Amino acid sequence: MDVARAPQKKTGRNAMIGAGILLVVVVTIALARLKPAAPTVEDATLYKDSVRRGDMVRDVRGPGSLVPEHITWITARANARVDKLIAESGQSVKMGDILLETSNPDQQIQALNAEQQLSAAEAQLVTLTTTLHTANLSQEGLVASTNTAYIQAKQDAMAADTLLSKKLISTFEYNNKKASADELTQRLRIAKEQLALMRSTVDSQISVQRQQVNRLKDIAKFQEDILASLKVRAPDSGVLQDLTLQPGQWVTSGTTLAKVVQPGKLKAQLRIPETQAKDVQIGQKASVDTRNGIIPGHVSRKDPSSVAGTVLVDVALDGPLPSGAVPDLSVDGTIIVEQLKNVLFTGRPASGAGTGPVGIFKLVDGKTAAIRVQVVLGRSSVNFVEIVRGLNVGDIVILSDMSQWDQVERVRLK
Repeated sequence: MDVARAPQKKTGRNAMIGAGILLVVVVTIALARLKPAAPTVEDATLYKDSVRRGDMVRDVRGPGSLVPEHITWITARANARVDKLIAESGQSVKMGDILLETSNPDQQIQALNAEQQLSAAEAQLVTLTTTLHTANLSQEGLVASTNTAYIQAKQDAMAADTLLSKKLISTFEYNNKKASADELTQRLRIAKEQLALMRSTVDSQISVQRQQVNRLKDIAKFQEDILASLKVRAPDSGVLQDLTLQPGQWVTSGTTLAKVVQPGKLKAQLRIPETQAKDVQIGQKASVDTRNGIIPGHVSRKDPSSVAGTVLVDVALDGPLPSGAVPDLSVDGTIIVEQLKNVLFTGRPASGAGTGPVGIFKLVDGKTAAIRVQVVLGRSSVNFVEIVRGLNVGDIVILSDMSQWDQVERVRLK
């Protein structure tokens, strides 16, 4: 016969299950509140520098090239066809050496026409001079003959006065004598005035014609010079460059044919970033690296405008050129803009090159980790930057690009 049993209580088992669930919830909440582990960065790949106090040189740097200080450009003075190339680019030439020969028949005709007009004007000058002098001599002869007739008429009139008083001539004849004397007096006066007028205009007429001759002479000389320029000569001694013409090629007036440079007199033209060029001034010391030696120099010119984000700065070279220094050689230049005394500085970080606040990782925990600190940067140069606040002497900071860790405040180094 079966005996009924009372059911067992489950209080202890349920309590254990509830405690387990509570433990899981607590652990989950605790894990959720934990910060993620700091990422690890390979220490050997980082570039670091220490913060120090002392004198800092501010400088700017830019690439550039060596260019001649003196360049003589050769341009075509007339439209012409290239007939013959006598010199080549890279060849040393002397002043007056023929570089190439060109031709233009129209220019020859213009020169001949100018010469013909000059010859005709010179002939007109000779004819005019002869004509005026002949007319002047004729007028002088007329004055002389009129003066003789005047004297004779005056003497006749005086004699007529005496004869009339003695009633030896009639009044009619006496009046004729007086009228003749008066007429010759007027004729002599007019002849002298004409002679004076002719003499006063001779020089001016000849001067006008002579000026015309001189103008035509200048035109003829100009045309002759252009005709002579068809044989292109070196205007200066040096090295010929950029002569790229070919025989048979047609060039127009004003076209650049070539240039002559003096290779021993070079300067550096540097392209300085416009953000740094504002501090560059004329006379500042500079150095130019030709990759075969460093040449000292100074700033001699600065472009007033910016092109493609850079400002062109000329550096005059104060030292001798190293071997192999030729025009258009690529160089790097550094310009010293300021020397700062007793400032806190470190190496220039890859990011935050400008002034103002920036986040920089500083080494902590015996150089096994780095934390981000806010640093205010001041004036900067090519390799260094001034620390206004945020770091102290002896701090070691990471200068490498850490932009991939912008979302973390701490990294581990291994």
